[in-house]
Amino acid sequence: MSKQYIYDETGKPQFVVLPVAEYEKLLSETEGEWEVIPVEADEHDNETVPGAVVNIMVEQDVSLQAAWRIYRNLSQQYIAEKLGTTQSAVSQLERIESKPQKKTRERLAKLYNCRPEQLVL
Repeated sequence: MSKQYIYDETGKPQFVVLPVAEYEKLLSETEGEWEVIPVEADEHDNETVPGAVVNIMVEQDVSLQAAWRIYRNLSQQYIAEKLGTTQSAVSQLERIESKPQKKTRERLAKLYNCRPEQLVL
């Protein structure tokens, strides 16, 4: 199979270019293997998060709350002072599995200059 790699600026392969016939062969080999996953509509379906915030989440493996804080170039200590809590509490709030309460999201949204709904995935 002939193929061509496209690398990023650090030399890491990012894409592969291959002949259409090979691509179509790969597709035909996966026929019927795709699973349909039902999706339920939600009140936040139309919310968006800036790509830069999503990139921070992915590249630094942090929660959405932490990504917004990093995106706004704020420290955990600064957020703690504004919330009237400790840096340790902010760290706990930013854990990936953390689900901040609505009132907390509203306060964070003011600090991060976003909508509270943008702090929920």
